[in-house]
Amino acid sequence: MGILFAFIALVCFGFGDFLIQKSSREFGKWAAIFFITAIAAIALLPFVYRDIAGLFIDRPILMLFLGASFVMLLTALLDFQALSDGKISVIEPIMAFEIAVTAALSFLLIKERLAWLQIVMIITLIIGIVLVSTKSFNHLKKIKAEKGVWLAVAGAVCMGTTNFLFGVGARETNPLLINWFTSLFLALACLIYLISKAKFGELFKDWHKDKTLIIGVGILDNAAWVAYAYSALYIPITIAISISEGYIVLASLLGLIFNKEKLRRHQFVGFILAVVSAVILAIITPD
Repeated sequence: MGILFAFIALVCFGFGDFLIQKSSREFGKWAAIFFITAIAAIALLPFVYRDIAGLFIDRPILMLFLGASFVMLLTALLDFQALSDGKISVIEPIMAFEIAVTAALSFLLIKERLAWLQIVMIITLIIGIVLVSTKSFNHLKKIKAEKGVWLAVAGAVCMGTTNFLFGVGARETNPLLINWFTSLFLALACLIYLISKAKFGELFKDWHKDKTLIIGVGILDNAAWVAYAYSALYIPITIAISISEGYIVLASLLGLIFNKEKLRRHQFVGFILAVVSAVILAIITPD
């Protein structure tokens, strides 16, 4: 079940990312995040309302949920700013190292142990993802001078921390509850920001403009996070996020199909490497 949920997360993240890019361009990043998280906060409420009161009684769990929410919000801000300041060909490969951060936290804090072959497959998967997400290595030669690099590094650390906290939160309570809580937190944060910028009224215009896109991206992105949280119940968090991160490869494939993009030779090698690594990782990892 853990492997199945991880691959469901991979597929949903891949298609969701494809639509997130479109919705961000159409509505703006803050509005896109608001719609995604608001949909989750509303849709998941009937399944978790009985557990909400318990959060305020169990202070450690509440702190865990608040920590995950703060880090997720910080991650979004860092990612957007890094992509705004720097070149995507430099930023995206750096963000792939969130897997290593998640693995380190899982090893140090909850003592997760992996077999040597699993570690090798995770490393080759990261290499494959980096190759796929790197269109050219020309900019990487001057990576220290590139704008947004340190923001991307901080974003990778925060995203890896978010992955870890999500996995732990799902195990300590349930996957739906942590998804509902973090979604509500982000939706309120985005709403406050939009109101402060006098853009609240634009949300209604955006909804009527393309509600199909909003609902579609909301379902896919939230399904991905729920599936990832469920996968962490059955398999090590490091394995769950490693397989889920294969969505970058799927997003590239969607770009090939729908945007008529072309993969360079090193990207094709990375594509094959990532797919083979993910499949082997799934085969050798028991639930």
